[in-house]
Amino acid sequence: MSTTPGAFLSRRHFLAEAGLSGVALAWLLQQELRGASAPTPVLPGSPYAAKTTAFPAKAKRVIHVCACGGVSHVDTFDYKPELEKHHGEELTNKGKIDTFFGRPGRLMKSQFAFRQHGRSGLWMSDLLPHLSKCVDEITFLHAMHSKSSNHTPATFFMNSGFTMNGFPCLGAWLSYGLGSENQDLPAYVVLPDPRQLPAGGAINWTSGFLPAVHQGVAFRGTGEPIVDLNTPHDISPARRLAESALLKKLNQNFLDANPGDTALAARLRSYELAARMQVRVPEVVRFDSESEATRRLYGLDQPITAGFGRNCLLARRLLEKGVRFVQLFHGGAFGSPRINWDGHENVRENHINQAASMDQPLAALLQDLRARGLLDDTLVLWTTEFGRTPFTQGIDSPGRDHHPNGFTVWMAGAGLKPGFAHGATDEVGYFASEKKTEVYDYLATVLHLLGIDHEKLTFYHNGIQRRLTDVHGEVIHDILA
Repeated sequence: MSTTPGAFLSRRHFLAEAGLSGVALAWLLQQELRGASAPTPVLPGSPYAAKTTAFPAKAKRVIHVCACGGVSHVDTFDYKPELEKHHGEELTNKGKIDTFFGRPGRLMKSQFAFRQHGRSGLWMSDLLPHLSKCVDEITFLHAMHSKSSNHTPATFFMNSGFTMNGFPCLGAWLSYGLGSENQDLPAYVVLPDPRQLPAGGAINWTSGFLPAVHQGVAFRGTGEPIVDLNTPHDISPARRLAESALLKKLNQNFLDANPGDTALAARLRSYELAARMQVRVPEVVRFDSESEATRRLYGLDQPITAGFGRNCLLARRLLEKGVRFVQLFHGGAFGSPRINWDGHENVRENHINQAASMDQPLAALLQDLRARGLLDDTLVLWTTEFGRTPFTQGIDSPGRDHHPNGFTVWMAGAGLKPGFAHGATDEVGYFASEKKTEVYDYLATVLHLLGIDHEKLTFYHNGIQRRLTDVHGEVIHDILA
């Protein structure tokens, strides 16, 4: 390695000269030279190795769509004809009305017409015409309840079972509990909204106190999928191969001389994955093999749907390559209603803008998974941190406030009753009134479908056997096929 005396190497230069590719096995680079593309089985003893489940799993893999900002259940999935009947009236029969901004207005009817769809006859609003065609694949949870009415804590809660940040999220727990099916790619991949990262950024896909290998790996929507992953153009494959052989020998000598030192071995395993990703990631993110019909299905030919459509198509491709958990965010940080579902000022305008980019690609993902036979052993999750109030935020306002008391999330795919609705809110969508569902129950059910007992997937931390569902949670057997 040569450089100017006294000069500091940049991270990218260091990895290119000495590290990232060099710690991978030489045969991997030989495969690259030959253009190999088959997924590589995870080696026994690796922290990524696949693990056996407590009981037979219905699902092998998961796609999780997080709709950030608080999607209004009464304007999308939860039909409430009583709202139209009492439009403009005050809500007087629910006790004290406590809202996030403290300005409860009057009841406001849904801003979109509702219709029954499919063989199941389930209701959805006209806001989501493409997704409505998939209603027979969907299992609705209409009586969800959250512990927080604040965006960021509520998002953490839905994702990790805790309102505080720093706890392992669902994807990290699944990576820890199930391992990976592909040595060349992470078990947990995150696809943020191309418009903006969610509030809190990478804390939303943290591994928390779990080993760092289980943290989500975020791909970028434009440019290099992962920063500093690609090899600089002036580094030849032959040079990379020579570096690999030399550094492998040096590292092995160190390990042989220090058998009790596990830190280097752990770091080498993470670098090996990164080097393998140099080969596999560019292959996965290229859509050359996808037909024009598939591209149109996901809306890649339209500016409004292209960004999220690309993420949905990439999610399917990652599943096919053995990625265990793919998380897609729809909506960025808060403060701009144009890039998330936070419809305070005008819920109709806000939701039309957001649905325009989500509806077609998400419906295409469900249809594509079904057509390829993947939906039978894939679990699709759609969540939002809370709903919106059935009344306006302030008098004569067309917006709705935060609402954790009762809202809708949905699931689809492996092990579920399709075209099925579980639970209900009251006549105006204010309280979860029938089969109230806590976030812990939803998380316990997800683990159950993946063959995991939520009470037994634990990690010892600070004197406590921690788990995703804390000390709560019951599997929702009513929705299981």
